[in-house]
Amino acid sequence: MKKLMYTLLIGVIAAALTACGSNDDAKQSKSDDQKTAQTEKQKEAQEKQEKQAKKMQKKLDKQKVDEKKTVAVVNGKKVSGEEYNAALATSQNQYQQMGQDPTSKEAAKQVKQQTIDNLVGQTLLLQEAENKGYKATDEEVNKKLKETKKQFKTDKQFKAALKDAGLTQSQLKSELADSIKYQQYVDKDIQTPEVTDKEIQDYYDQFAKQSQSQASGGKEQSQMPKLEDVKPQIKQQLEQQKKQEALEKKVEELKKNAKVEVKL
Repeated sequence: MKKLMYTLLIGVIAAALTACGSNDDAKQSKSDDQKTAQTEKQKEAQEKQEKQAKKMQKKLDKQKVDEKKTVAVVNGKKVSGEEYNAALATSQNQYQQMGQDPTSKEAAKQVKQQTIDNLVGQTLLLQEAENKGYKATDEEVNKKLKETKKQFKTDKQFKAALKDAGLTQSQLKSELADSIKYQQYVDKDIQTPEVTDKEIQDYYDQFAKQSQSQASGGKEQSQMPKLEDVKPQIKQQLEQQKKQEALEKKVEELKKNAKVEVKL
């Protein structure tokens, strides 16, 4: 919600105020009425947004499953409904960020499939990390825990967030340990090709072409930044894409020798 800014005029000579007193009172009254009307509009818009958000959240919640339900078994490791629901929220959010309704009939199927695929993939990669001997020390876990707590102003807020997430501190530490092992494995075992200058140039040119296409379609075109100004960001984006592609390829390899049973 945008905030309305008002300018206060100060330092006006008292004599001038007295001379224009009645006229100023009328103007002030009109200004106050305008402010009241604007405030009411803001309130109505906010209430409308809140209603829409609550309505959407109810639809999103209907896609959840029983937390105790086993949604998949990966090499003997059970994946719970609780884990599914957490991953589901991420998938739903991704669709919303792309301007899509994750609760529409077609999108709901895709969200469900994407969520279960992600969970199976993550489980396989974590199992591979453990098979490779990657471990998280108490020192590493405690450091991560400390970093996590720093996101909250008080310990009370941190505990409230844990409660909302349905986690104990012990469970959180276990998840942090898994994330450390996973990251160690990805950093050391998942190799990706270097991003070339040509790939960066091609990415930039494609973006420029899309921008021009939008302008010709009636949309306002924002000024294109120079390549050298955005080169680091483009390189990072391409590196992330290549890492993701390498992970997906690894998951497909692991699936060939894995026993995966989806129960959803």
